[in-house]
Amino acid sequence: MFVPKRLGTVAAVAALVAAGTIAMPHDAKAWWRGGYGFGVWVPPVVAVPPPVYVAPPVVYAPPPVAYYPPPARVWVPPHWEGPYWVRGHWS
Repeated sequence: MFVPKRLGTVAAVAALVAAGTIAMPHDAKAWWRGGYGFGVWVPPVVAVPPPVYVAPPVVYAPPPVAYYPPPARVWVPPHWEGPYWVRGHWS
């Protein structure tokens, strides 16, 4: 019963030590400037999936034309406009 608990504790402590070692500040050495610390002069290998080429659309359909409804008309009540009387009307 103590073995799994002790194993878990040891694994947790080892993980914390590894994280601390990795996060510790150090000189930044690029692979073209002398390797990763022990003289490796080969560039890192990056696995990239091949590009995907998508066929263009068969027919170009222009975007739909925007429909703007006519402006709403409002009722202007009868009023005086200077010396003249103006009957009520739609704008």
